[in-house]
Amino acid sequence: MRIIWFRVRTALRGRGRDAGMSTSEYAMGTIAACAFAAVLYKVVTSEVVATALQSTIGKALDVPF
Repeated sequence: MRIIWFRVRTALRGRGRDAGMSTSEYAMGTIAACAFAAVLYKVVTSEVVATALQSTIGKALDVPF
């Protein structure tokens, strides 16, 4: 029983040491998010995707009821 309590106490004590991200981690996360947004923007605004969306919407509107 004493060993189990020691393990629980040690596990709980270690949780508060790393409460959040540091400034460099925020910077890297922001850069990664901006890069992903730029790639996504290029994909969505490409001619292939625009043509596919127009085709899909056109087919959906031409469906007889």
